[in-house]
Amino acid sequence: MAGRMVVGSAALAELVRPASAPDPAGGHRMLPVRAELTGLLPNRGLRRGSTVAVGVGQPRHSGATSLILALLAEASRAGSWCAVVGVPTFGAGAAAEAGIALDRLALVPDPGPEWPTVVAALIDGVDVVVTAVPTTVSASVSARLAARARQRGSVLVPYGRWDGADVTLQVVRGVWQGLGPGRGRLRRREVTVSARGRGAAARPKEIKVWLPGDELTRVIPRFAGSGVPAAPPRRLRVVTPAARP
Repeated sequence: MAGRMVVGSAALAELVRPASAPDPAGGHRMLPVRAELTGLLPNRGLRRGSTVAVGVGQPRHSGATSLILALLAEASRAGSWCAVVGVPTFGAGAAAEAGIALDRLALVPDPGPEWPTVVAALIDGVDVVVTAVPTTVSASVSARLAARARQRGSVLVPYGRWDGADVTLQVVRGVWQGLGPGRGRLRRREVTVSARGRGAAARPKEIKVWLPGDELTRVIPRFAGSGVPAAPPRRLRVVTPAARP
């Protein structure tokens, strides 16, 4: 089943209505993330009402999409609804491979000039709302959307520059693995993800992880290769979502 493509205000209303119904994760203030990402977040998960921005690296698509997929996967598996707005290249196939439940995923590839209205409507009924940030968005609009997420208990995940986020995550370095001399395939990428923010997230952090995980994802030991013994890496098997009856 593909992620739901949402076109027009009527279709959006029909989506938000069932998404607003109670779900297994609805009563908890914290939505889970994969274990290798917990160290980047002040509450070791996605706190309802918070804004967790994903910064755009250089070049623009330098691992940010993989990071977004990793952020959504555990919450989706736990029963949360997710929406992605304004990212036409976001693929349902990649989402499924990351473990996102496609029957609880809404895609709005091109919200057009109604972007603030679309995002606000989804915040009202969806647990996690990812949205590309238009270059023309004003500080007052972004502040209103963040305030709405706090009031509604949704997690807002802006993709792009967003002042005032509780936490901003960004892939700052990345190296692909899998290619040999003149042959091979790109299999996974070693990325360094930084986290900075305010309050409990004011102290900058960095971790190294594999994205995607090549069936296994793991945190790369901080001192690996430096001559200092490192603890065995934590390993997590990536489980694809079970088919729904």
